[in-house]
Amino acid sequence: MIRPVRRFLGALLVLPALLLGSEAYAQIGGQRAFASLGLPPTAYLAGVGGVSVSGRNNDPGMLYGNPALLNSDMDGRLALSHGDYLADIRQSTAAYVRNTERLGRWGFGLSYLSYGDFEMYDPAGTPLGQFSVNDYHLSLTNAHTFGNFTMGATARLAVAGIAGNHSVAVLTDVGSVFKHPEQDFTVGLAVKNLGYQLKPFEGSSREPMPFDVQLGASIKPEHMPVRFTITAHHLYQLDIVYLDTLQQRRQSLDGQQETPKKSLGDKIARHFVVGGELILGKSLNVRVGYNHLRRRELRLDNVSGGAGFSFGALLKLGAYQFEYTRAIYHVSGGTNYLTLSRNVHELFGKKE
Repeated sequence: MIRPVRRFLGALLVLPALLLGSEAYAQIGGQRAFASLGLPPTAYLAGVGGVSVSGRNNDPGMLYGNPALLNSDMDGRLALSHGDYLADIRQSTAAYVRNTERLGRWGFGLSYLSYGDFEMYDPAGTPLGQFSVNDYHLSLTNAHTFGNFTMGATARLAVAGIAGNHSVAVLTDVGSVFKHPEQDFTVGLAVKNLGYQLKPFEGSSREPMPFDVQLGASIKPEHMPVRFTITAHHLYQLDIVYLDTLQQRRQSLDGQQETPKKSLGDKIARHFVVGGELILGKSLNVRVGYNHLRRRELRLDNVSGGAGFSFGALLKLGAYQFEYTRAIYHVSGGTNYLTLSRNVHELFGKKE
């Protein structure tokens, strides 16, 4: 068993270098449809920086992080999450996991994102009432465990609507997780949002999906009440730096404007998200996360305002588990996430 594990871990270490070695020359923002699939739908994912493919816990919503994260601690649990973004943008998510003897472990997820209501006008400026904009994501996940490894896949239907005009896409996530047999250490790899836009919006052409390749690890040292998580995202493309052409530029000593440059260090750093959990007991822990890409892209010229950082906590009260996260996106504000979960099989007296 030792040799396969070593080979697996070695492949995970080599994979980022191979993927990052093929450089592309375009940023990722605004280039693909259904960008809402990249938003963290649960308090845990938001609390550790927005992405995690190795955070193995009892939250059914982790099927959105990596389908291979489904595990026995999730069996029979239902999680309801809500996030309020800037303005009137709201996201609600439900996730549930059930285990079967023959067909593996199944996860079901439904996420709804509302962008609010907007005023509609004709070309002459006459008001025509309001229209709504929203996204729906329906997910079905299946995972199987083989020794220390878990393999999983998610089939997803995504629908976006703008004033009665709809776009439809089908996507899939595939992932794997290695869990150390003795230590609290996991490694995860996920290929996410691989799909096709079946129906574009009327009058527009098909667009690519928000494809991503993520690799991460989580570890809790044996004698420390802390769990660390690090995740690398968009491994298929080295250069994801966006340089705003309207950004204020500095002038050199001779009065010439200096063109912003992309350093190799900045290119690499934008791929990483780090998070940590301080475990204060069986019923309480606190979280912090940092997303470097978010901080660099959403900060202002002269102030960052905490952009890229997130803070959260988990509290267990009896059979119920409450999770809260405050994720800061911009100096003007951030997002509050709340997740409530419990084992509904125990609630209704149902046994696995």
